[in-house]
Amino acid sequence: MNKNFLEHQLNFNRRRFLSQLSMGVGGVALGSLLMPDLFNRNKDAEANLSLGIPDFAPKAKRVIYMFQNGAPSQLETFDYKPKLTDMFGQELPASIRGEQRLTGMTANQSTFPLVGSFTGFKQYGQSGAWISDLFPYTSKIVDDICIVRSMHTEAINHDPALTFFQTGAQQGNRPSMGAWLSYGLGSENKNLPAFTVLLSRGVGNGQGVYSKLWTNGFLESIHQGVQFSSGENPVLYLKDPDGMNREDRRKMLDNLAAMNQLSYDKFGDPEITSKIQQYEMAYRMQTAVPEIMDLSSEPDNVIKMYGPDCLVPGTYAANCLMARKLSESGVRFVQLYHQGWDQHGNLPYEITKQAKDVDQASAALVSDLKQRGLLDETLVIWGGEFGRTNFSQGTLTPENYGRDHHPRCFSIWMAGGGIKPGMVYGETDELGYNVIKDPVHVHDFQATVLNQLGLDHEKLVYKHLGRRFRLTDVSGKVVKDIIS
Repeated sequence: MNKNFLEHQLNFNRRRFLSQLSMGVGGVALGSLLMPDLFNRNKDAEANLSLGIPDFAPKAKRVIYMFQNGAPSQLETFDYKPKLTDMFGQELPASIRGEQRLTGMTANQSTFPLVGSFTGFKQYGQSGAWISDLFPYTSKIVDDICIVRSMHTEAINHDPALTFFQTGAQQGNRPSMGAWLSYGLGSENKNLPAFTVLLSRGVGNGQGVYSKLWTNGFLESIHQGVQFSSGENPVLYLKDPDGMNREDRRKMLDNLAAMNQLSYDKFGDPEITSKIQQYEMAYRMQTAVPEIMDLSSEPDNVIKMYGPDCLVPGTYAANCLMARKLSESGVRFVQLYHQGWDQHGNLPYEITKQAKDVDQASAALVSDLKQRGLLDETLVIWGGEFGRTNFSQGTLTPENYGRDHHPRCFSIWMAGGGIKPGMVYGETDELGYNVIKDPVHVHDFQATVLNQLGLDHEKLVYKHLGRRFRLTDVSGKVVKDIIS
């Protein structure tokens, strides 16, 4: 491709947009609101050809995904099963377990003793949702969230299950959800990436997170997630080297872009133009990122809302507050990963600590967005990669037990972005082992997220190696019952 082709492609997108809106004055005005650069024939507009138009009117503009890495037990969080307490120590009926695949950690167990939650549950809100006593702050926002208790997946181990949630495939090497949204919708802020990643870790057994979870896969590299760290330099290699000022940096980038353009003209590799865009983004981020990372302007009531840990860089609370600032600034997809939920043993102690780590800040994020008028346009998600067994792994006492991986049913919650608030969706059996009502598969979840941002999951495709790929692969359906 050459410059003329790129300009032609941009003009085609412009003509298609106007024709769909009947070329009216109102349509032109709407177009300028949805895509401010649409009618600006400048380098920045031509560089961002991935900036797209939703397939239909979106209910959300952005996503904040608080991923609880390691898989929180639904039986100690949002799926109350008193029958398990009544049947403490009794064998899980074979008729319930069926031919369920087990991990290598429990496949050789001779018995599968049932164990109820060590913690209490109470009902809250208009929906009467049962919430664990470990989540007192979440219980206060129960009328703002939709709890989905009928999630299920095929993956039974952490890495493939986590990869499946993030990329739509268990084996990896596919674009992540944030990359797909960047590709489909572009960014709202020229000075910040469309997709950012924040990491934190709790006290429990932490499963690893890897850059493949926020990769661009076969999409252009401009769509890869940008990881923010808690150190002095939140984005590595963003600062100018010693002895270089902004004017020198600008000249260097201009010369580098000119050389890259010569390479592009010769070889036609689109990745070259992506590199040019990334260099330009890094230059603009030098001004934007320090401002985003500065919490000094946050009022005391906001700091109190998130808790004192929000002032400690790298903590979950700090990342939740940072997620609000990034989202508020127009970052399309903010991905948080909090490690430490893999509780195969000593679950009562570890999950109590983990819940305390995340409960206040997670609820604060929802309340903060709501008080700023941003919750309606921001889809907030909380959950892990699968659930936990209703039987104990290893030692069993009422005070100490563990739970193995369980893909057949688990709970997540969602808020804002056009999701019905104050709702509980889906149901599991009385022993918390199988979904018995309104099952939601991982691909259904992904289809629903895309739908809320105005994207048809069957149309958001990318042709690679002769095949049309999409986030939801060849399945998935929008869960319409939870959409307002």
